[in-house]
Amino acid sequence: MKHTFVWLTTLALALPQLSIAEGKTMTKDEQNVLATIETMTSAFQNKDIASVMATYENSATIVFEPGSPIFEKAVQEQMFAGMASLNPVFEYARGHEVIISEDIAMHIAPWDMTGKSPDGQEVRQSGLSIAVLRRQADGSWKMVIDNPHGGRLLP
Repeated sequence: MKHTFVWLTTLALALPQLSIAEGKTMTKDEQNVLATIETMTSAFQNKDIASVMATYENSATIVFEPGSPIFEKAVQEQMFAGMASLNPVFEYARGHEVIISEDIAMHIAPWDMTGKSPDGQEVRQSGLSIAVLRRQADGSWKMVIDNPHGGRLLP
């Protein structure tokens, strides 16, 4: 019995993370793409804008408002800082999907955000995040295009 517990624990720790969206085992690259998204989300919730920006390539495009892509890094930093004032908390309760083709990846995930405006009003938003990432020379992944309102055209 003792050996069974050790074996099951070892097996559980050795298995790759599961994709919540599909219930399938994620590859190491898929896990690394998801880790980039999780790092960005955590840094944003902690108002660490420098760490948020480190998850993006220098020439990344971010769509903070539907239909209005932002290319300028200084404006992106200002937008993140302004939104961080809401003390946002993000949840991806319906999971993540990661699709990889060679050095390009796409992350798709519905999200829900709760926060508080500076005047104390509760803020709730939902959306569909679609992010395109590129594998970097060091093997890490960074976002190239981030559209947190990717589902705006859906019914």
